[in-house]
Amino acid sequence: MPRGVLFVHNNFPAQFRDLALGLVARGVPCCAIAQDHAGVMGAVRTARYTLPRGSTPGIYPLAVRAEADLLRARSAYDAARALQNDGWDPEVIVGHPGWGEMTFLREAFPNAKQVAFAEFYYRGRGLDVGFDTEFFPFEQESVFKAEAKNAVMALAYAEADAIVSPTEFQAAALPRIFRERTRVIHEGVDVEAIRPGPPEPFALDDGRVIAPGTPVITHVNNNMEPLRGLHILARALPRLLREVPDAQVLIVGDTDKRAYGGSAPEGRTWRDVCFEGVDYDPARVHFLGRVAHARMLAALRLGTAHVYYTYPFVLSWSLVEAMASGCYVIGSDTPPLHDAIEDGVNGRLLPFFDIDALSDALIAACRDPAAAAGMRAAARATAVAAFDRTKGRAAWLSLLQELGLALP
Repeated sequence: MPRGVLFVHNNFPAQFRDLALGLVARGVPCCAIAQDHAGVMGAVRTARYTLPRGSTPGIYPLAVRAEADLLRARSAYDAARALQNDGWDPEVIVGHPGWGEMTFLREAFPNAKQVAFAEFYYRGRGLDVGFDTEFFPFEQESVFKAEAKNAVMALAYAEADAIVSPTEFQAAALPRIFRERTRVIHEGVDVEAIRPGPPEPFALDDGRVIAPGTPVITHVNNNMEPLRGLHILARALPRLLREVPDAQVLIVGDTDKRAYGGSAPEGRTWRDVCFEGVDYDPARVHFLGRVAHARMLAALRLGTAHVYYTYPFVLSWSLVEAMASGCYVIGSDTPPLHDAIEDGVNGRLLPFFDIDALSDALIAACRDPAAAAGMRAAARATAVAAFDRTKGRAAWLSLLQELGLALP
């Protein structure tokens, strides 16, 4: 029977791509369980499942998430039995419990060690909920709704032999009883492929080209939402564009995806909401949409400053990639950033809601780009030291060996 590793992720491979590829390259048998919309990874046998139905009509609102997670858990168990019938008996299960799939896997593979990935443990107070009440009113029901999201996920952490969280901030969100089994291992980025380089002319969709040397502000906001500070950036732009007449702004993100922080009101997009009433020159603020990775990196290399703001939530890969690219990062002084940026050393940290502070920093960066050279170099050094994919892979492999996985 194949032993090896079973990966479990609603959207596999996601955070487990590099680890799975590394194990396969070493000859370790790997399989996966994922929902039917997940991607394809040819080297890994993937058992996909489809949800049997949607939510129960009229179900108690605080139970909606738990019911959906348990539906996925039951379907994932059936997928596990299908793998078992094909001869799989993994030594270790590595999974993301955020959608419920890990909940019943002990029944299928009772002898397998389990590693649960702790991306974000929801809190009703002190993290993203209640941080910004402009768009998301902070009410008692908001607290209950956030806490209820953990109901099924917590079962997986309780069963796990080990827990892995990408950053100290994310690990600290876990209940105290889980922390003693938690390792902080960031999956990292490819710092050899993602590195500083000479900026090149950047072609826009309308045929115009931004030349190197132009003051350029970059911002990556995957779901174009306020959780990543889009409204703060929008309101800081008018002063920048007035006082730096040749400045250009490149914004990467998809307006059609469901936002982490929730849907925009009244069926609008968050881009519409965040830029409502903002007097800016649309000929100089370029919404690139969802772009190829290489194009995003080209934008980062061209940039004079990169804006990364976030509520107290998961740290984005885009920040780490910006640091690896040697960007001058202007970030929000919120807890997730404290694991990556030290103010004035490898970037700037500004109060999240201080729009004038962001405008000032952007204007200063455009007027004297050379002043940030030391912080750019330090950002790159931090990415190599703390977020190198090879180091993340090595830490994962060491943990799996501790749990009994035999590595060829």
